[in-house]
Amino acid sequence: MKLNKVVADYLSSYDYKNLRENTKKRYKYFLDILCATQVGDDVLGKVSVKNMTTKQCKDAYNQWCDNSVGTANGILAISRLLFNHALREEFCMMNPFTVVRKRATERRKVVWSKEDVTKLLDAAYSDFSTRNIGLIAHMAYEWCQRVGDMRLLTWDAIDFEQRRVLIQQSKRNAEVQLPIEDDLYGMLVQQEQDFGFQQYIAPRPKPRNGVYEPYTLYKLPLYARKLMDDAGLSSELRLSDLRRTGTTEMVEAGVGIGQIMSVTGHATPQSVKPYLKNTYASANLALTARKKA
Repeated sequence: MKLNKVVADYLSSYDYKNLRENTKKRYKYFLDILCATQVGDDVLGKVSVKNMTTKQCKDAYNQWCDNSVGTANGILAISRLLFNHALREEFCMMNPFTVVRKRATERRKVVWSKEDVTKLLDAAYSDFSTRNIGLIAHMAYEWCQRVGDMRLLTWDAIDFEQRRVLIQQSKRNAEVQLPIEDDLYGMLVQQEQDFGFQQYIAPRPKPRNGVYEPYTLYKLPLYARKLMDDAGLSSELRLSDLRRTGTTEMVEAGVGIGQIMSVTGHATPQSVKPYLKNTYASANLALTARKKA
């Protein structure tokens, strides 16, 4: 059986249908990349799973890493899952992705300055074609959430009367309920007037075949990079750093770790560590508090 047929079989399986909608979309996106990848003369989707080699899988993984190690590791994880499904269904006798070595992703420590956040939002909100990218960034920064979750956020998550948002995170299914501050609330009210007729809060501004779709994981960083370049921002900055930035600002403001976890959705204090950064402000706050004790 060819790989694209195995993908179709998996997408019709109970295991896939039992996933959350956001997780389904992420899996489908990664599987589409897997099937479209060309290794040598072969497009993987057209290769029989019985004949697929570890070398082909390794070469495909290296291609994905050229774009993003983080995304490549996501595709690798889903590819392993797919072949485990194929093994259970006896479509093949081995999982060629099992022995592909995953590269470690370097832990980022970059945080945005408040001035840079303002530059980004000013540039994004000044043009209708980039406004939705700005809103995704605004929500990620304000609520300390993942950009990937914000691009898929739907209107049913917003309670305008109570000025609250209920977010179910895709990574570990954590659920957080957060307030909506005035500036962001005003933008969401305007956005609801312009895009409230469809489900996504910040979709691509132009419909495809009459349907408004969310930005893809691959395209959003590319559009955001152009926007940031036009705004004169450092090439070191990424939208994904906004979650860490907001978390770091809470630390510098003296917010307790438990309260930070109630915002970020982390299950343990240790899991918050990658988002923290040693800064003068946080050190000064700690030493001042010690003297007052």
